[in-house]
Amino acid sequence: MTVRLKGLTIGYRTKQVTKVVASGIEACIRSGELTCLLGPNGVGKSTLLRTLSAFQPKLEGSICYEGSDGKTAEISELTDRELSRMIGVVLTEKPDVRNMTVRELVGLGRSPYTGFWGLLTKDDYAIVDESISVVGIGALSGRTVDTLSDGERQKVMIAKALAQQTPIIFLDEPTAFLDFPSKVEVMQLLKRLARTMGKTIFMSTHDLELALQVADTVWLMERETLSIGTPRELADSGRMGHFVEREGIVFDRERLSVRVEKEERVG
Repeated sequence: MTVRLKGLTIGYRTKQVTKVVASGIEACIRSGELTCLLGPNGVGKSTLLRTLSAFQPKLEGSICYEGSDGKTAEISELTDRELSRMIGVVLTEKPDVRNMTVRELVGLGRSPYTGFWGLLTKDDYAIVDESISVVGIGALSGRTVDTLSDGERQKVMIAKALAQQTPIIFLDEPTAFLDFPSKVEVMQLLKRLARTMGKTIFMSTHDLELALQVADTVWLMERETLSIGTPRELADSGRMGHFVEREGIVFDRERLSVRVEKEERVG
C-alpha cells in the first residue's frame, strides 16, 4: 500500500481564520519501507501525522491510498470503519489502562472486525497471539499493562497495531520515553515488520542519528521546505548538515553522525 500526497496543505481552520502549517506537499510513502519524519519542534510533524491518520481534515490537496492491485482511495472518501481497516496508529501517550493484560490490550486491535459487543472469536485470538509472537513479547502476554516498562509497553502497542491487520501503520514518537537499547530494538522491529510483512510504516522521531542508521527513507521537515530521500542522499546533498549544524555541532556526512566539538580552555 502506497500513500501518495498531491498538493497537500495541512493546518487548522476555524470560523475566523485558517492557519497553514505546510503547503504544496508532493510525496509518497512506500510499502516495505520504514520512513522516518524528522524536523524541529513546532514545524508541524504532529499535524502532518494527524492529517495522514484522518484525525484532522486536510486544508487542500489529496491523500490517496494506492493498493498493489492498482485500486486507489482518497482519504476523504473512506468511512471510519474503512479507515480503521486501512490505518493503524501508535501515539506517544502511554495507554491509561489498569487491570488489563497484554493479551487483552492487543485484542483491542481487533475492534474493527468484531460485532456490536466486541467479542473476539477463535480466529481473532489466533491473530492476537500471532501479533504478540511477531513482536517477540510472548513472555509478557499474561502481565498487566501497568507493570510493564516503557519499552515493553511500546512493543505491546505495536502488537496491537499489527492485530488490527492494517497495511499502513503511523507512529508518533514511538521511541520518546525509551532508553537507548530499547530505542534501537523498537526501530529495528519496525524496519523488520516493514520488510517481512510489506507494511507501510511512517513514524516521527527526534532520534536523528538512529533514524539515519535504520530508516530506508527520511522526510526532513523544515519551515517551508520538505526534503525527502535516503539518509545518504540527504547527507550528500547537504540538507542534513544544514539542519543539524550549529556553532559547536558538526554533522559527519560520511558516518551519518553528529559530533559536538569540545570547547578550548582558556588559560
